[in-house]
Amino acid sequence: MAANRVTLCRVCCLLLYATTVVLAGRDFYKILGVSKSASIRDIKKAYRKLALQLHPDRNPDDPKAQDKFADLGAAYEVLSDEEKRKQYDKYGEDGLKEGHHSSHNDIFSSFFGDFGFMFGGNRQQQDRNIPRGNDIVIDLEVTLEEVYSGNFVEVVRNKPVAKEAPGKRQCNCRQEMRTTQLGPGRFQMTQETVCDECPNVKLVNEERTLEVEIEQGVRDEMEYPFIGEGEPHIDGEPGDLRFRIKVLKHPVFERRGDDLYTNVTISLVEALVGFEMDIEHLDGHKVHIVRDKITKPGARMWKKGEGLPNFDNINIRGSLIITFDVEFPQTQLDEQQKDGIRSLLKQGSVQKVYNGLQGY
Repeated sequence: MAANRVTLCRVCCLLLYATTVVLAGRDFYKILGVSKSASIRDIKKAYRKLALQLHPDRNPDDPKAQDKFADLGAAYEVLSDEEKRKQYDKYGEDGLKEGHHSSHNDIFSSFFGDFGFMFGGNRQQQDRNIPRGNDIVIDLEVTLEEVYSGNFVEVVRNKPVAKEAPGKRQCNCRQEMRTTQLGPGRFQMTQETVCDECPNVKLVNEERTLEVEIEQGVRDEMEYPFIGEGEPHIDGEPGDLRFRIKVLKHPVFERRGDDLYTNVTISLVEALVGFEMDIEHLDGHKVHIVRDKITKPGARMWKKGEGLPNFDNINIRGSLIITFDVEFPQTQLDEQQKDGIRSLLKQGSVQKVYNGLQGY
């Protein structure tokens, strides 16, 4: 009898677990591979990476590719929206209010453009006979903090989109040679413009939000392409939109490759007796400096691994190079103080004249 109770209890527990799983719906955090405490930047980064990996065009032999891609879009739509995420965290997928759901194509194109990722090749490999609109290049200013830590920048763009309009129009116009017989053995060849008849279109501005990922270690002048987001062409394909990175000047740090340079001004006393201090880095962490010996004006200190992450491998970082400037006191010394310094330092006169720029 006791054994039957235990078996019945186990069956009930399994049914309860199965019911809970069904009610909970899909695990959006697991689909994106992020924790429940993930920031919006972590969610966007995870989506951008997985969208390229799971796109059905890249997985033609996987019968579940379309479903995986749809799940990814649903997960991003919910977790990237603060209100939907709160609702999901509290009640699960079934607790989400019914309403407008974004198309996954819209989400994907906000990261990569209208035509997404050209898995079979680049745009230059497409049919060159199809006319294309002009490409647009826009300078995107980013801070050194964004280069150090990475970021996502939302860019709102008013894009002209071709829409159907009443009537017909001439299209696909081309030059053709026409031969006319003037008489026996006499022909005349003329060139004329021949056009097809197409449905009429008009250009309507549509607002689009594009997600531009500022990758860690991104370099000045690098470009991020968005396929099909350039100027439209009513008889062909739109051009591309390219964001060109412009790294802004920083008041504290100067970039040279993956290295960062900065200057620290110390007092004459600190230069003679030593000092310690902290430098606040681009992400807010402190870089501790200790000097227990004389620091000459122009002396440099290298802090390895405290530079920028390398764009190709963010696990490799450059150095932070610190140059020291010495600020001398503004007050003038009297004779007694001068004698005291001479006695203390015991340093004779050194008046050496030389070519300090030799070799440069």
